[in-house]
Amino acid sequence: MKLAVYGKGGIGKSTTSCNISVALAKRGKKVLQIGCDPKHDSTFTLTGFLIPTIIDTLQEKDYHYEDVWPEDVIYKGYGGVDCVEAGGPPAGAGCGGYVVGETVKLLKELNAFDEYDVILFDVLGDVVCGGFAAPLNYADYCLIVTDNGFDALFAANRIAASVREKARTHPLRLAGLIGNRTSKRDLIEKYVEAVPMPVLEVLPLIEDIRVSRVKGKTLFEMAEHDPSLSYVCDYYLNIADQILARPEGVVPNDSPDRELFSLLSDFYLNPSKPQVPNSEEELDLMIV
Repeated sequence: MKLAVYGKGGIGKSTTSCNISVALAKRGKKVLQIGCDPKHDSTFTLTGFLIPTIIDTLQEKDYHYEDVWPEDVIYKGYGGVDCVEAGGPPAGAGCGGYVVGETVKLLKELNAFDEYDVILFDVLGDVVCGGFAAPLNYADYCLIVTDNGFDALFAANRIAASVREKARTHPLRLAGLIGNRTSKRDLIEKYVEAVPMPVLEVLPLIEDIRVSRVKGKTLFEMAEHDPSLSYVCDYYLNIADQILARPEGVVPNDSPDRELFSLLSDFYLNPSKPQVPNSEEELDLMIV
C-alpha cells in the first residue's frame, strides 16, 4: 500500500506522517517513509537527525545507480520504520517532481518497493504544479492534513482537485481528511458538507505534539517515558487502523475557488447564532 500525505505548508504533515508510520509499524507492518521536501526534515522525528538525501547521494556517485546500495540511502528510524529523504533541486531551479521520480527509480532499482507493506510519501506544501503532484502517480491513497482554518481548507480543496485529476488515469482515491491541532471542527464540517469526503481523525490542540517536533521524537517514543501521552498515540493508531482496513475512499469533486471562498468567508462573517427557544418551547421540553 502506498500513501501520499499532503496539506498546507506548516500544518504538521511531517509530524503527522511520522506518527502514522510508527502506528502502522506497531500494527506489525514494515513501513518506509519517503520525505519529498528539499528541507529533507520529514523523517527528523523518526531518526533524530537530518539524514542524507537520495539526490545528494546520486550526485556523489555521478548518477551511477549501480554504485548505490540500500544502506547509502535508507536509514532505520524509531519503531523499525525505514526512512528516505528525496531532497530537492537548488532553490529557484529544477523541479521537485523530477527528484521524486529519480527517488522512485532508484528505490525500484534496489528492489526496495517490494520489501515493504506500506510506503508513505510525505509531500511538501500545497499542490501548485504537476511536480508537487508527482507522488500521487504512485499512491493508492491520498491523506490531507488540515486544521479548522480558512487557508488550510483552501489548500485542501486544491489537493482534492489534484486527486480528482490523477484519478482519471491512476487507481488513486482520497482516504480522507486529518484535522490537526484544532480545538473546533465546525469549519471542517462546513467544507465536508460542500465537498463530501471522510474525516479520519481530528486531533485537538496538544502542546506535546509541537514539542515532539523540536525534540526530534515521535509521540510514541515520548510516551515510553511519559505514559500520560498514550492517549495521543491512540489518535494515530486509529488512523492507521482505518488505512489498513483499505477504505473505499472517494474521488472528490472539489469546489470552485470562488464558491469555496464565499462559503468559508461567509462562515466567518455571518456565523449562525444558536436559536433561543421561547417560553412555550421550554415548557414543552420540561413536560417531556
